[in-house]
This record gives sequence, structure tokens and C-alpha cells, in this order.
Amino acid sequence: MPETAIVTEQQPKLGEFGFAGDDHVVPFEVGPLDVRGRIVQLGPMLDQILGRHDYPEPVARLLAEASVLTVLLGTLLKFEGKFILQTRTDGPVDMLVVDFATPRALRAYARFDADRLAAAVAAGEASPKDLLGKGVLALTIDQGAHTQRYQGVVPLDGTSLEDVARVYFRQSEQIPTDVRLSVARMRLPGEGAGHEHWRAGGILAQFLPEAPERLRLADLPGGNGDDDEDDDPTDNAWQELLALFETIEPSELIDPTVGAERLLYRLFHEHGVRVFTGIPVADECSCSREKIRGILESFTAEEIVESTENGNIRVNCEFCSTEYLFDPAEFAKAE
Repeated sequence: MPETAIVTEQQPKLGEFGFAGDDHVVPFEVGPLDVRGRIVQLGPMLDQILGRHDYPEPVARLLAEASVLTVLLGTLLKFEGKFILQTRTDGPVDMLVVDFATPRALRAYARFDADRLAAAVAAGEASPKDLLGKGVLALTIDQGAHTQRYQGVVPLDGTSLEDVARVYFRQSEQIPTDVRLSVARMRLPGEGAGHEHWRAGGILAQFLPEAPERLRLADLPGGNGDDDEDDDPTDNAWQELLALFETIEPSELIDPTVGAERLLYRLFHEHGVRVFTGIPVADECSCSREKIRGILESFTAEEIVESTENGNIRVNCEFCSTEYLFDPAEFAKAE
């Protein structure tokens, strides 16, 4: 797979500030608020993934949102492995799968019922909540062979992916977490009509104080922060973060003229924000002819016959849409 073009890395001169640009996850830290997080703007990479599949616009928007969330969560991994987001629901878009392999490879696809989707759009019910319907969202961490997968399952019952992420961290990680996501099609400066590109952005922040007892004061909905406690101004930190996040306009998360670093400065300049080196992410699929051949070699003779059509075995990768053709004779079983 060709890699997405990445902004040329240049060392900023003394007094200048470097910008990560599109398709880079930017970790950050706001010390006075005890907050850590990451922010990303997906541009050419996302446009390439969605353009390859030519999904209807409502489906593309939903998959883009899931991709941003997966990148924000997947780049938290500190080991070699995979982070997989998958939905199974009863809505017109009954499955989303987004797969992030460390340190940077992303692939994604959606499955939908075209007739139900058209009916939903005609009825004005094409919001992400409507398209997903009810079901579950599974977040899986896979460290590879000889290790046990970890999976967190969150119900999807008409809530947004942002809300689902908050519930996941509250229940599974017990860490106050907030997320903002945004998706849009944009015409970039200098381009004419009909040259719109998909862009998406997201920001994730977590409250990580050194003193564990301060987590109880974060006042998560339904959490332990509803207890009456002595007022401590330092423990208003999480509430202040939530208030700042409320000021984020969806357009700021995707506007390339704003960028991740400028948005962080807008949000946290009064406290001071520390920004770390951006982590590049790329459109890369792990499929290969050799892997698919290995799967076909495990088929029985009967299964090989059933898989043959017009003299060939045709396999399409659902993620990258690459087509592989095989001669059934390659898998003839010795008598």
C-alpha cells in the first residue's frame, strides 16, 4: 500500500514552533490541571481510506468518526500490538471495524444495508445514533501470539461514539476522560468546486493526578465525585477542563489553518500546555498474498471447489479493497 504523504520534517529555528500537521497524533500535557491527552487531525490518509470504498456520505462520516477515536486510543499503547474498535448493531450500518496496529498503521471498513440506509436518509434519520441503532461496541487490545486479548464491551443504545468512549473509561479504566470528535468534507484553499476532501479531528483528555484520592473529586456523572467534600481549589481542575472542552467548535478540530498545536494554545494558554513530538499514522493494510494463501491452504478439497468461480479463487480484502486471484490447482490435495 502506498503511504500517505507526511509533512516534511524540518527542525524549527530558535524561537520558532514546529507543527505536526495532518495525520499526526500530538500528545500533550497541562500540568496545572493534571491533564494529559492527545489531539489529531486526519486529512490525506482518511480521504484515501474513504475514497477507496466510495461509501455513501452518512456511512463515510460514521466510519471517519470511529477512525479518529481508534487513532486516539490506539496510540496510547506502549507495546507492539493492535487496538481494534468494532460495532455490532441492529441499525442500517450494522458493523464498523477499525484496526490500528502499532506504531502507526490504520485500516477500516463499514458494512451497511443499502436499502435501509436509503430509507433512513429519506426519513431524515441519518445521524450517527440512528445509523448505528442498538448493539455493542467492543474495544480490543491484542498483544499478539502467546498473550491473552483484553476486550471491553460497551452497550450502544442511541448514544454517540463520544459518549461511549467516556463510559468505557469510566467503567473499565476508572479514569476521568473526555473526548471531542468532528468530521466534515472540505474544499481546501486554491481548489475549485467538486474537489472536496474528507477531514476529521479529535481530542482526548484524561485526569491523571499524582494523588489517587483526587480522582474521587472529578465528579464524573454517576461516579464517586458526588460526595460532599471540603472545597479544594486544586480539585476543580477536571471541571475546568470540561468547561474548556465545551468551548471547542467542531470546525476547529478539522481546520488545517488552525492545526493541533494552535488549538491547544487557544484552550490552555492561561495554564501552559506542553506539546510532545507528533506520532505519524498511515493508511496501511496488513493483508498480503502470502497470508491469504496460508488460509486457503487450510481449506479442504470440497471448500476449495466451493470457493472457485470461473476457474479462479477470488479474494477481496474488505479493508483495502485489494483483489487476489488464485489458481485452485495450487491447493490440490495429495491423495
